[in-house]
Parts: sequence; structure tokens; C-alpha cells
Amino acid sequence: MSIFSKPRADGFMDEIRCDESSYLIWKWHPNGSQQDNNNRENAIRWGSSLRVKDGEVAVFVYKQQNGTMQDFIVGPFDQIIKTENFPILASIVGLAYDGGTPFQAEVYFINLAQIIQVKFGVPFFDVYDPRFLDFGVPVAVRGTISFKISDYREFIKLHRLNAFNLADFQAQVKDAVNRYVKDTVANAPAAHNIPLIQIETKVSQINDVIELDIGERLRETFGVDVSGVDIGSIEIDKTSEGYRSLMGVTRDIAAATTQAEAEARIKDIAAKQRIEAENYEETLRIQREEGQYAQHKQTQSSNIGAFQVEKQAEVGIAGAESLGQMGSNGAGDVNLGGGGDGFNMAAMMASMAVGGAVGQNIAGSMNNIMQGVNQPMHPS
Repeated sequence: MSIFSKPRADGFMDEIRCDESSYLIWKWHPNGSQQDNNNRENAIRWGSSLRVKDGEVAVFVYKQQNGTMQDFIVGPFDQIIKTENFPILASIVGLAYDGGTPFQAEVYFINLAQIIQVKFGVPFFDVYDPRFLDFGVPVAVRGTISFKISDYREFIKLHRLNAFNLADFQAQVKDAVNRYVKDTVANAPAAHNIPLIQIETKVSQINDVIELDIGERLRETFGVDVSGVDIGSIEIDKTSEGYRSLMGVTRDIAAATTQAEAEARIKDIAAKQRIEAENYEETLRIQREEGQYAQHKQTQSSNIGAFQVEKQAEVGIAGAESLGQMGSNGAGDVNLGGGGDGFNMAAMMASMAVGGAVGQNIAGSMNNIMQGVNQPMHPS
């Protein structure tokens, strides 16, 4: 038997709903009653209706002797309150209340779709370049963080709904964000290996790191999901003594580095030019020798007849020298083809014939060589 099946005729029903245009946590109270200042603020009448829009969750909080108990109704929901929809309510409300005294419950609406934006600003604090730890430079950070509630059960574990105040909650988030942003920016030069004086140009990279870091920490600490972090500016106090000192040291190092790089480039250019000159000189030498060799062979080819006579003459000279030595070693006799060591006419005539043949063969070989040299090369 449902406890809401017999509403009293002399009672009146409540419509439990949230019509706030912008909220994160809102506590319901009956129409006409003043919140935190009436006796029936938490008295739910029999037959009352509950309307929960999409993107909302209604939390019924029952305070019992054994502690606080909760029913969660996730929207969209638009029905008369019944025990079958409220497991906790069904276990704590007895039939003695059927059609009688209203049951006691605090009702809170949690907006799961609302995105809350909090602007934050970290005032100037000293940041150090890891290369020059003697110079602290004041840096300020400004931006906006956006978040919403996704896990409402975890959110309720971390916050007291009856004491929740959005302004106080935003202030707590802002303070936490300031701490995290300050820590991330202070370590950015060392973590990302960037000069401090260039930190203003690295807003995008630092923003990504802060968004990841803050997202994890706010989920654990406040039970909210960060949907975005927008670092509007990272400002360096360029009028500070630390900035001027750091700029002076950096400028000197930059000048020395530029000079060293220029000298190295000049040295590389000179070495490259020397190597190229040596290679060019060697190429010319090879071309010159090849040209001379080809010219020499061309000359021989053009005068192949003279070359043949020259070789024949060399053979003839060699034969004459042999004739001049016929008297030595008792070789003064003429040998007409018989035995003995005398002058052999047949041998001499054979030698002359051989010499002529040798000369012709050499000349022919040279002619063939030159013809091959002069013929153009054809690709295979």
C-alpha cells in the first residue's frame, strides 16, 4: 500500500521543483515559507509532486538516528512522489504516517549542466631563470577557469549541502587555482627549458600543463570537472631590478654566442671553399692528362705510316748491329745455309722479314686502338 495513495482532503500538496536560472546547488523550500526560518521548510506533504529537469539531480536528505541517508532522483523526472521511486524513504516511513503528518526531508537540486566560470589573478611573484638563479623577476598571471559537477555523489561526500554557498565555493576554488598556477609558472622555465624572458611567448604550452594539473587536483579536492583553463596573460614586470639585471647578462651571453656562431660559420665557409678549389684543381689535372694522352694517340693515328716505318727501322737497326758482330767469337765465315757459325744469309733475310711483319702488326694495333678512342660512346 503506497503511503501517498490517500492524501488528506484538508491538506495541500507541494510542487518540488527548481526554477532558478543559474545555480550550482539550490535548496528547495515550500512556496510562502522563508528559508532557514520556518517549521515546515523540510516537511514534505503527502501527494506532492517532484519535477527534475534534464541535467539536474534532486537529493532527498533524511536525518536519522543512525546518520544521514539520501535518495537521488536524476532528471528528467516528473511524477507524484511514491515510495517505489524512493528506496530510502520507503524504509524509514511507516504506515502510521499514511495520510497523516508530513515526512521530514531536505531537498537539494544539483545542476549537472551548469558550467561555472571563475576568474583568477595571481599577483606578482618572483620567478627564476634556471641559468641565472641570482635574479628573481616578478611575474603575474591572469585567466579564467571553467568547471562543472559530473559525479554528484562524490561532490556530496566532499561538501555539506546544508552549508553550501556558491560564492564561498568559488572563492575556495579561486584560492586553490592561484596556488596551482603559481607553482606551475614558477617551475615553467626549468621544466620546459625556456629562458625566463621568453615566458610570455609560451602561454599556450603553460596553459596546457596548468589545465591538466588543475583538472586532476580540483577533481580530488572539490569533486568538480574542469572543462577549460584560459590563461589570459603572463606578465613580466619589466621595470624591476631583477628583470634589468637578467636582461644585461642575457644580452652579453647572446652577443658572445652570436660572435662564436659567426666565426664558426666563416671557418666552415673557408674550409668548404678550400676543398672545392682542391677538387677543381685535381679535376683540371685529370682532364689535361687525358686530353694530352688522347692528342698523342690521335697524332700517332694520323701518322700511322711513319710509325710503321719507324718500327721497321728499329728492327733493321737491330739486324745491322747483329751483322756488325759477325766477326766476334770466330764468326767471320759466310754460311749459306749449312752448318757452322759463319755469316748466314738465310737467317738474315728471315730476320728482316720478321722485323717488317712486327712493324706492320704494331702499326695495325695502334690504328685499331685510335679508331676505338675516336668513336663516340653510346649508352648501353
